[in-house]
Amino acid sequence: MNESNKTLSSDDAVELLILPLLTFVIALWGLIGNTVVIWLLGFRLRRNSFSVYILNLAVSDFLFLSNLILMFIVTILVLFNPIFTFALQCFSATFLVLYILSLSILSAISTERCLSVLCPIWYRCHRPRNLSVVTCVLLWALSLFLVILEEIYCTLIVHLDNDGWCQVTEFVIASWLIFLFVTLFGSSFTLLVKMCGSQRKKLTRLFVTVVLSVLVFFLCGLPLGIYHLLLSRIQEHSNKVASAWSILLSCINSSSNPIIYFLVGSFRHRLGRRNLKVFFQRALEDTPEVEESGGSLSQETMEMYQSSVAS
Repeated sequence: MNESNKTLSSDDAVELLILPLLTFVIALWGLIGNTVVIWLLGFRLRRNSFSVYILNLAVSDFLFLSNLILMFIVTILVLFNPIFTFALQCFSATFLVLYILSLSILSAISTERCLSVLCPIWYRCHRPRNLSVVTCVLLWALSLFLVILEEIYCTLIVHLDNDGWCQVTEFVIASWLIFLFVTLFGSSFTLLVKMCGSQRKKLTRLFVTVVLSVLVFFLCGLPLGIYHLLLSRIQEHSNKVASAWSILLSCINSSSNPIIYFLVGSFRHRLGRRNLKVFFQRALEDTPEVEESGGSLSQETMEMYQSSVAS
C-alpha cells in the first residue's frame, strides 16, 4: 500500500507540475509563432483562397493557445480559492470548441485541396470566388453556436440538476468531431494517393504544407478528440493522466503550424531575417518549384519572389 501510494503521488506530481508547465511553455512559443503568421498573412502578404484558410487557422490556434494559458492560470487560482471553479469550467468548454474550430478549418483546407486535384477543370472555372471566406464565416458561426450551447447547458443549467440538454449537446459535439475526423482522413488519404500515384505531377509547396499539417494533427491533435469521445469510459485517475497528455499534444499541434510554414518555405534557400516574408509566401505556392525541362524556378515563382524582396 505504501509503495502504491508513493507511485500514485509520483504520477500526480508529473501530472500537476511537469506536464502543465511544459504545456504552458510550448503554448507561449506557439502564441509567438501564430502571431507572426497572422501579421504576415493579415497585413503583409496578398491573400488567396488557401491563405484565407491558413489565416483563420492561425487565429483559431492563437485563441486556442490563449485559452489554454488562461486555463493554466485559473487552475492555479482554484488551488487557493474555489470561487474560480466556475471560470475554469467556462474556459474548459471554450477550449474544446476552439479545438473543434481548428479541426474544422484544417478539414476545409484538405477537402478543398483534394477537390482542386480531383476536379481541376471545375475548380478553376466554377469555384465560387468567395468560397474560402464564406466557409470560414460558417465555421466560426458554428463554433460560436457550440460555445453558447456548451456554456448554457453544460456549465449553467447543470448546476440546476438538469443535465439532459448537456448530454444532447455533448452528443452533437461528438458527432461533429467524428464527421470531421472522417472528412479529414478521407480527403487527406485521397489527396496523398492521387498526388503520389501520378508520375507526371510534381509536388508543390502547398501540397507539402497541407500534408505535414494534417500529419502533425493526426499525431498530436487527434488524441484530444479521442479522449473527449471516450471520457466517460476511462477511470478517474486515468482520466487525469490522459487529459494532461492529450492537452500537451494538442498544444504541440497548434504550435507546430508556423514551424511547418517556415520549414517548407525555406527549404533549399538560405536563412535570413529579410526572407521571413518570402518563406511564408513560398510555403503557400501551388506551382512546382522546378520545371521539367530545365532546372530553374518557374516564371510565376520568380515574379513572386522578386516582388516580395523588392517590397
